[in-house]
Amino acid sequence: MIGLWRHDVPVTIQGDGIELRKQSLGDMTVAFVQGRSGTDLRPALQGLPGNLCPCPHWGYVLKGTVRMHTQEGHHDYGAGQAFYWGPGHAPEIVDDAEYVDFSPTKAFEDVIQHITRQG
Repeated sequence: MIGLWRHDVPVTIQGDGIELRKQSLGDMTVAFVQGRSGTDLRPALQGLPGNLCPCPHWGYVLKGTVRMHTQEGHHDYGAGQAFYWGPGHAPEIVDDAEYVDFSPTKAFEDVIQHITRQG
């Protein structure tokens, strides 16, 4: 069994209103994300298929509100809500938010590498 504390997981992305900490656990990766109100990640996803994140995520919103944009529109996820974000999404932080998600390691790493090259 493995247990992780957010503060023990290395920071992968920090700045522009977002902090992402991630730790690979084999085929899956856990990410702890904190974002400031008004942070929109759509620009960082430009160049990916459909300009959206192609990686699926399963998780839980701990605090605040996250708006997930898709080709069909958007949906807001609030504190206390579990989620599945399938391929083809882009997050925006509506209210200061924290969430934890679990994603396939290879697909998530490809997205992180794309985002970090944008900065």
